[in-house]
Amino acid sequence: MAGVDGVYDCVAKTPMGDQNGVLTVISSGDHFNGTFAGMMGSLDVKDGQVDGARLTWKMTMTMPMPMTLDCDAEVNGDAITGTLQLGAFGAAAFSGTRRA
Repeated sequence: MAGVDGVYDCVAKTPMGDQNGVLTVISSGDHFNGTFAGMMGSLDVKDGQVDGARLTWKMTMTMPMPMTLDCDAEVNGDAITGTLQLGAFGAAAFSGTRRA
C-alpha cells in the first residue's frame, strides 16, 4: 500500500457546522482517485495529484448548492490534515485518521 492510500474518517469545520465524512484515497504514481462520502452524499475526487505526502484535488458538489471545492491535504503517518476551499464561503479546515 502506498504511503497516502487508505480510508480516512474525517471532520471538516464548515460554516454549516462540523461535517463528518470518509475520504478514500487510491493512488497511482503521482495521481489519485477516490471519494469523499458524507452527510451531503458522495463526492468524487477530480484531478487528484500526489506530491510525496501532499494531496491536492477538486470535488464538485450540488447540494445544498452547486460549488467546486479545491482541496489540499498532507498525510503524516495515519493522520491527514488539510483545507477545503468553499468558494464564496472561504476555507474549512479538516482532519482525519486512517482506518487500520
